[in-house]
Amino acid sequence: MGSGGEHPASERPQQADVAARAGVSLATVDRVLNRRKGVKERTRQRVLEAARELGFLSETEEARLGNARPLNIVVLLPAGSNPYLRLLGERLRARLERTGADGPVLRCFFIESFSAQALAGALRRNAGWADGIAFFAIEHPVVREAAAEVAATGTRLVSIVSDLGSVPGIPHVGLDNRAVGRTAGLLIGRLSGGRAGAVALVAGSRHYRAHSEREAGFLSIQEELFPQMRVHGMREGHDDAAENYRHTLALLEQVPDLVGIYNVGGSSGGITRALREQGRQDVIFIGHGLTQDTRKAVLEGTMDAIFDQDPDTLLDRAVACLNEPATTARPLKLDIYFSENLP
Repeated sequence: MGSGGEHPASERPQQADVAARAGVSLATVDRVLNRRKGVKERTRQRVLEAARELGFLSETEEARLGNARPLNIVVLLPAGSNPYLRLLGERLRARLERTGADGPVLRCFFIESFSAQALAGALRRNAGWADGIAFFAIEHPVVREAAAEVAATGTRLVSIVSDLGSVPGIPHVGLDNRAVGRTAGLLIGRLSGGRAGAVALVAGSRHYRAHSEREAGFLSIQEELFPQMRVHGMREGHDDAAENYRHTLALLEQVPDLVGIYNVGGSSGGITRALREQGRQDVIFIGHGLTQDTRKAVLEGTMDAIFDQDPDTLLDRAVACLNEPATTARPLKLDIYFSENLP
């Protein structure tokens, strides 16, 4: 940094000179010059002024560094084969490539799926660098404790897709999942044409509040409007296509009057594979996430509808919540796609 035009090479000011002039440590100068968190505004301005006076920075460089520092934002997503979460990661990587100098500095990490300990550790580990963390929450005491600790240090948090429940100060960006479950139950009930029989649910895990709320919504509307249909219980496939495939084969064998399946989680490809192999296009199937595999399944008729939350809108809202903590997080719009209205 700095042109150094006024000084011979041997006399050019160094960061140590800036630290001495500003009366701060070398580490503080490094944080200011690299726009990292942890420096009071008054101290930051003193360092920049000293750097300009010494010729370490030009006036243009001082002005640029003097602007409000862009936020450091970390996004934590579950690892695994869930196509929607992979799509979310791809959209994040695309943002990394086009983010300007004044935009937020984004990092994305995939952590062990369905592990509360892994998520709690990732929250604590990233709090030192991040001004804000967006995370796919697991409803578990160790996660709530870690989130409370991190929030108490001043790091902003927002849950995405699945939330922590009623934790003060941590907004959520996602769907109204109980309403989503009721919508799925209504759609399967209507599409069944009054048939009596069984409906099965497949989830990633009930530790994801989004999944348990969708289940609760589905059960409530089935009892209310479609008493002729019984729910065969919830099977957890951990958002894994192979597990979902095995669960579906077992359902088709054990439940002869199976009318429909609602996958409240991801990796619907395993379910459509089993339906396709067994020639059971008569089974109504609704799942989540508009991805290449679900698009193909709807077009070929093994899947009736896709429930989707736009990944770019999800990321935009999450970043907005971290940029402006006073922002009210409203539920995202649920997009429902059939073969006739695929984008």
